[in-house]
Amino acid sequence: MDKILSNLGLCNRARGLVVGTDMVLDYVRAGKCKLVFLANDASLNTKKKVLDKCKFYEIEVNESYSSLEISQAIGKENKMAVGITNESFLKILKK
Repeated sequence: MDKILSNLGLCNRARGLVVGTDMVLDYVRAGKCKLVFLANDASLNTKKKVLDKCKFYEIEVNESYSSLEISQAIGKENKMAVGITNESFLKILKK
């Protein structure tokens, strides 16, 4: 498994991650999200919502992984978006 994906799983277990499109958008609006992982196979509507919101609030979006890869990394099913809320994990993932 990719190093970023394994760190994403670790971040989830440490409660430094918000999961699901609606939760991610809420955290982005609140200014608590540092980085968003958006599935590259998400619907056009979901992509537009997340990308527009992140662009407005100047939050980086990573679209490198599919929903299957993201979901397997965090141990949940069919998740299109996850957001990093922990500053320490953000530094680890950006390396």
